[in-house]
This record gives sequence, structure tokens and C-alpha cells, in this order.
Amino acid sequence: MTAFLSVGPVRAETTLLLAPGAGAPMTSPWMERVSALLADAGLRVRRFDFGYMTARLQGSRRPPPKAEALIGEYTAAVEGALATMCGGRLLIGGKSLGGRVASLAAQPLFDAGRIAGLVSLGYPFHPPKRPEQLRTRHLRTLTCPTLIVQGERDPFGGPAEVAGYGLAPAISVHWATDGDHDLAPRKSSGATLEGNLADAVRAIVRFADRLG
Repeated sequence: MTAFLSVGPVRAETTLLLAPGAGAPMTSPWMERVSALLADAGLRVRRFDFGYMTARLQGSRRPPPKAEALIGEYTAAVEGALATMCGGRLLIGGKSLGGRVASLAAQPLFDAGRIAGLVSLGYPFHPPKRPEQLRTRHLRTLTCPTLIVQGERDPFGGPAEVAGYGLAPAISVHWATDGDHDLAPRKSSGATLEGNLADAVRAIVRFADRLG
């Protein structure tokens, strides 16, 4: 059984299932902060860890497996979340690796009517400094409504690169001003992390509302 951490209204119109990035658990300060902001905006947020992270927290040194190997775990988490929801729509997503795995699982779940959309926070379009190693093939044909929240300075893929990837029409991108992979800007930019996170939450809420 998937262990969830949940915040936000129990009977919210939208539940967002989130998995963390490769190197941090669902209780990381970043995940806690974003989840709290989304909950304050009226969303129900449910977080979970992949098995390798659960083992790591218990002393294992297991590295994260390939994203494709985690699809089954994500799908099981979706079914667990659906079984305990009090109505409303389910969106799936995550931070970095979590968002990538969600994107790989999304299409069949959407086609089956299990989810209403996908939200990726800092999508790893390619490894840093290796732009030729793209992780975008499935994103060119995706029909599941998708929102990617990405920092303008994200080393995993910035605006100029993403513009040339030929992403599917179902995908929209919200760019965080001067943001890095955690959406944090440089002080010299005049933007703030607080502002970027607030803008990201508003973009997610608007995206969810458009799904009807």
C-alpha cells in the first residue's frame, strides 16, 4: 500500500498527487512548502515516496532506478489515491523525476478516465550540460492536458531549448522568472522565490479550473 502525506480540503474539487525528485523525499522543505501553498489555494495535495527513497530513508544506499522502472509504482499510487478520494478530479505530477515518471504514466491513465491532467514541477528535459540526451519523445504525442512549471534558468531545459522540442498542443508551460530547477531566482533579477512559487500555484489553479 502506498503511504501518503495529505494536506488541503478533504472534499476539494481537485486532488493533486505529487512524487518528489530523485534526491529528496516527499517531506523535503521544498515539497512541504509547495504543498502548503497549493492547499491554501484550495487543492488537496497527496504526496508519496517511491520505494527506493523509502529504503534510502531506512539506511539503504540504493540509487534511483530509471524513470521507466517507476511507472508501475506511480500507477499503483494513482489507484490508491482514487480509492480514498471524496469526489472531484485527480491530477498527477511531481518534482523533476517525479514529474517525469508521472508524464510516462499519464496517457493510459487519462485514456481510461482515471486522471484529468498532469502537472510537472521542473521537468528534466535533459540532464544538465547534456542537451542532446532528450527525454521528450512521449511529450510530442501526449493528449493528456499538461502543465509544466519551469524555471527560466533551469539547467534541465530553458525557454529557448523547450521552444524547439515540438511539444504536443496539450502541453502548456509556465515560466518562473529567472528561476532555477527549484524556481529560485537570482537576487539581481528582482524576482523572489516567494513570488515565483505564488505565481506557479496560481498557474496550477487556473489549469485545474480549465479542466472543468
